[in-house]
Amino acid sequence: MARVVCIHGVGQQHAGERALHAAWYPALMDGMARAGASSVLGPDDVRCVFYGDLFRPPGRTLALQDPPLDASDVTDGFEAELLLEFWAEAARTDGAVVPPDARTLVRTPRGVQRALNALSRSRFFAGVAMRGLVLDLKQVRAYLCDPSVRETVQQRVAATVSEDTRVVVGHSLGSVIAYEALCAHPEWQVRALLTLGSPLGIRNLVYDRLRAADGTKPGDRPGNVDRWTNIADEGDVVALVKDLRPLFGDRIDSHLVHNGAKAHDATRYLTTAEAGRTVADGCSFD
Repeated sequence: MARVVCIHGVGQQHAGERALHAAWYPALMDGMARAGASSVLGPDDVRCVFYGDLFRPPGRTLALQDPPLDASDVTDGFEAELLLEFWAEAARTDGAVVPPDARTLVRTPRGVQRALNALSRSRFFAGVAMRGLVLDLKQVRAYLCDPSVRETVQQRVAATVSEDTRVVVGHSLGSVIAYEALCAHPEWQVRALLTLGSPLGIRNLVYDRLRAADGTKPGDRPGNVDRWTNIADEGDVVALVKDLRPLFGDRIDSHLVHNGAKAHDATRYLTTAEAGRTVADGCSFD
């Protein structure tokens, strides 16, 4: 039974539970070492929830790849608005990105193309194909706006968390999934929530769409969690709002870290002492 349950973010449709575990487990152990934890977790103490297959295109006769998406595939409303938020944040943190202005019509194909072109110059999105970015937008929308996708993901989390689970780790969209799962299951004995590169603070598009359990509302403390640690890199565009305390309360331990060129990378977050300390404390390690 897993003492630590980890939930990935978008862009993992070509991975799997074991592949994620192979990357996340050693990073988590390194973070605990940086924190000076005297005890360690065994491989079987950590499990990764996987839902990326829900977004993987059907197989083909030849090589499988992301669908050939472009600016015309970005839908009005949620996807276009989230793209504009990412553009504005990338421009704030990266001088190479031309900022949007009042004349930007992001809801038109031309405006969306301008946003994608600007983000292609960003350090944050370096090496990310634009079709991949469009697909990421669609994955976020699917979870937050499609009840069937949301329910399937939440069922997978519930099937992984056990009576032994003490820490839940959520990266990127996984932090949204983790928060909702803990709110929905106050009976779980999870002590600590660790959110990494989280978009939970994006008010209109994410926070206001959180599904609260009966008797709760977005912003309430999730479940039985005693300690909630949120870690963000200043250059992480997805973690648009770095400090979650104005929306979720002052009891969140908030930290800014430096992940280098890969600001949003889950393993770089996990290797920090701040992440390691949260996991160690949650599992009652020294």
